[in-house]
Amino acid sequence: MTKNIYFASDFHLGAPNYAESRKREQRIVNWLNFIEPTCGELFLMGDVFDFWFEYGKVIPKGFIRLQGKLAEMADSGIKIYFFKGNHDMWVNDYFTKELGLQIISDELVIERNGKKFYLHHGDGLGPGDAKYKFLRKVFRNQFCQWLFSVLPPKIGMFIANGWSGTSRVASDKKEVFLGEEHEWLAIYAKEKLKEAHYDYFIFGHRHLPLDIKLNANSRYINIGEWLNYNSYGVFNGEEIRLAYYTPNP
Repeated sequence: MTKNIYFASDFHLGAPNYAESRKREQRIVNWLNFIEPTCGELFLMGDVFDFWFEYGKVIPKGFIRLQGKLAEMADSGIKIYFFKGNHDMWVNDYFTKELGLQIISDELVIERNGKKFYLHHGDGLGPGDAKYKFLRKVFRNQFCQWLFSVLPPKIGMFIANGWSGTSRVASDKKEVFLGEEHEWLAIYAKEKLKEAHYDYFIFGHRHLPLDIKLNANSRYINIGEWLNYNSYGVFNGEEIRLAYYTPNP
C-alpha cells in the first residue's frame, strides 16, 4: 500500500436542522480535502444522510458540496464505497451513476495488505432490538419501497422528516460505553470469530468511537459519528487507528 484507507460514518446530514447540517457538511468537506492527498480508498459506512430516498427523477435537495467533493475524488481515481445505513437504506443507483461510488447493502469482507476486514454499518446485528430488525426487513422490502415511491415527493419528504424528528440525533442523545459484555456489536464480532478469522471489525451506527480488543489478533473498531466527535478510522497498511478531525479555528 502506498496510500491510506479511511473509514467514516454517521454524518446524518439534514439533521437536526438546515443550519447545523450545513456547518457539518462544510466540516466534512474540509476533512475530505485534508485526507485526499493520502487517500487510496474511502469507506463511507452508513447514515451519511439522516434521510435519503431516490424517486425516478427526484432526489432530496441539498448536500451538493459533499456530492461534488466525492465526485471529484472518485474522478481522480480514489475508490469510494457507500454503505446503506438505517437512515439512508433507500439509496439506489444515483450515486453510482453520477458520482462513481460503489453501493454496499450489507456486510463487505475485504483483505488489504494481509489484513482481513469485516465491514458493516452495524444496524440489525447482535442480540436484541427485535423491533428494529423487523422494521429493517419492512423498509428494505422492494414492494414497500415501491409503495413509498408512488407518494408525491412533497408528501414523502414530509413523512420522512417527521420520522427523522423522533431519532436519537434529533434528541441530541449522547451515547455512553456499556461495558464490553453489553456492547452488542462486540458480542456480534466475537460470534463471527467462531466462524472465521478477521483482523478488524469496522462498524458505525453506535455513535461512539470504540476500540476493543476481541482476542490476541482481532479488534472491533467503531468509527463514531460527526455530530460530537468528528471521528474516523485510518489504516496505513500496518495498523488501524481511530483519529479525530480538528477544524482550523
